[in-house]
Amino acid sequence: MLHKYLRRALLTLSLAALLPVLGYAGALEDLYLSPGRTALLPVPAPSSSLSADRAAASGHYLSLDGLDLRAVPAAPADGSYEDREDFRALLDWQARRTAAQCSAAKAEMSHNYDVFFGAITPFASPAPAPVKAFFKNVADDSVAAHKYLKDVYKRERPFVRDARIKPCLPRVQGLSYPSGHSTMARLFALILADLVPARRAEFMAKADQSALFRVIGGVHHPTDTAAGKALADALYKELRKRPDFKSDMAALRPLLR
Repeated sequence: MLHKYLRRALLTLSLAALLPVLGYAGALEDLYLSPGRTALLPVPAPSSSLSADRAAASGHYLSLDGLDLRAVPAAPADGSYEDREDFRALLDWQARRTAAQCSAAKAEMSHNYDVFFGAITPFASPAPAPVKAFFKNVADDSVAAHKYLKDVYKRERPFVRDARIKPCLPRVQGLSYPSGHSTMARLFALILADLVPARRAEFMAKADQSALFRVIGGVHHPTDTAAGKALADALYKELRKRPDFKSDMAALRPLLR
């Protein structure tokens, strides 16, 4: 058993080392699933106050009340194998990150459509008003969901939990799990990929890169970003059931370049 974990740890670090200088994080969620662990763990029953918060919370298209979030993995327990692997990866990136990577990560401290996709947008630049309004509405859904889960799990930032972590980004406030940046970037990417299928790989890679920046910068554990991606997938599944969302998204198609 010990040999199996040692092999897995070495594999994790080896694969992380293969990521390009501004590498993508698309496989990170696979690296941090321990043997036999399912990626479809239910969200634990929250306290009565959190239940009330969930019932009251809403974004623009979605209300959290009744929203199925079971596809989001539970936060790793402190000191668990996954938790230790998070810190191995964080320290590895800390040892080899570059000034250029930290600068690119700092450029994405805010999370909105222009920050994530302004440079590769399929719309006119600056974005037309309907495009801005649409992605602002989707962002409201993303923020409501990730804030709710942060309150469920209450996982502190990595630099709060371990003094060895020295962020190259400002020491942001708030809780860590799941990553809001990862959630929003992937949710936007999924929408863009449906609008312009030929560019799907490009959009998804950009979202992965934005997620990885949060790990490189030392403000999120890798499992935080993996959970953010799972949350984005769950939210998009629900959004696609909403007639108002589908109608608003269809209205963007004539605005594509």
